[in-house]
Amino acid sequence: MRLGILVSGRGSNLEAVLDAGLRDIEPVVVISNRLDAPALEVAARHGVPAVVLRRSAFPDAGARDAAIGAALDDARADLALLAGYDQLLRATFFRAFRGRTINVHPSLLPAHGGPGMIGLEVHRSVIAAGDAETGVTIHEVTPDLDGGPILARARLPVQAGESAHALAARVLAEEHRLLVSTLARLAAIAPG
Repeated sequence: MRLGILVSGRGSNLEAVLDAGLRDIEPVVVISNRLDAPALEVAARHGVPAVVLRRSAFPDAGARDAAIGAALDDARADLALLAGYDQLLRATFFRAFRGRTINVHPSLLPAHGGPGMIGLEVHRSVIAAGDAETGVTIHEVTPDLDGGPILARARLPVQAGESAHALAARVLAEEHRLLVSTLARLAAIAPG
């Protein structure tokens, strides 16, 4: 399975996938919306081609999203993974890239999903709500933000008095594990 990965930040999920060396996964392109994303260095270290498609280089966000879809299509990606990608993908993306797109989200969706629920904001929201547990959800990406069908979940207890930073670190470790196992499973059942 040919994999394209969309990133915006440090690239820890990208690194977990690349370090896993999954036999049936071929990373073919990394696409970032940020020129200074450390994830680009991760891609370079692993020899995966990278492209930066900043919003400012396009007349509008829809045009940028179409370009992302076209870049995935040009790389002949079968699957696109949002690995810490911090932008909403518009309908133009889905018209340009007909492959499957999945996302890893640091909560048990639908709880703590939707607009503004990225990074530490998710974990702050979990703590503020007094939730006894949280976790990781891997889901299909659709035009409905964080609303696509769920592919995999992992649950973690929220510890009493835990900070958002501490919770984020524990959830991230689970993201890495679940993401690698889910990709391996998807590749094993992929046609061809």
